[in-house]
Amino acid sequence: MNQFNVSEFSGKSIALKANFNSADPFPASTHIDTLRYIIKNINENGIDEITLAERSGMGNTRNVLEKMGVFELADEMGFNVSILNEIDKDEWVKIKKDNTHWLRGFYLPELFLKSSGVIQTCCLKTHRFGGHFTLSLKNSVGIVAKKVPGGVYDYMAELHISPNQRKMIAEINKYYNVDFVIMDALKAFITKGPETGEIVEPNLLIASSDRVAIDAVGVAVLRNYGVKTDIKKGKIFDLTQIKRAGELGIGAKSADDIEIIPLNEDSKEDAKNIEKLLGE
Repeated sequence: MNQFNVSEFSGKSIALKANFNSADPFPASTHIDTLRYIIKNINENGIDEITLAERSGMGNTRNVLEKMGVFELADEMGFNVSILNEIDKDEWVKIKKDNTHWLRGFYLPELFLKSSGVIQTCCLKTHRFGGHFTLSLKNSVGIVAKKVPGGVYDYMAELHISPNQRKMIAEINKYYNVDFVIMDALKAFITKGPETGEIVEPNLLIASSDRVAIDAVGVAVLRNYGVKTDIKKGKIFDLTQIKRAGELGIGAKSADDIEIIPLNEDSKEDAKNIEKLLGE
């Protein structure tokens, strides 16, 4: 992490999105040591305020964060925690349907639209409930309202039964900015997901300011380590999440837009393999 420049966030308020969809251990969820290291590093760069915000999809958010040690770490390191299931209606911003595949549009937290910077940390894993993979783009689902206070419509039910689920995932990302993504690929799921699966150990940390690029690289890493699901074949930039995100101008549109820079000798071979897989 100390090789990634976050000095641009000095003096800013940061909204942080980790991966606490459930209370299952890493790589299902962000490892608490990874979160600790990220917070430590950005604090050392003079960040004014950090707020970690989360909505768990597989369990009660407050209980998940308690079990995973997030509140204890927040007390220790001095950052805020926002439980998105519990915020008021006026803290949500309605995103209109526009040209998306969302039937009624959706809601995003004002926090992620008004913070000076947004940092995300995601895991590396497959997804058996329609997403196909859950990396940076899919991690954004955890900031969308399931229901807004006083409302009955279930936006997550719509997402999970839609044949356009993967396009809808990409479309969330059009409506808020992410300055920096750190993918914890020390371990990964190559089957099932998001909360369980066969584990491999790429032993990589990947960082980018481009959500599409980092997801494409993540899929390449999964292929390099023998992924056994539908994403094992076809061109990476033809996968629906990545293709739709590219169409929307969220990030990279092809492998030619990606430069992979290994930061140590151990990662050079992985970088070569990733570059090859991205171009296939």
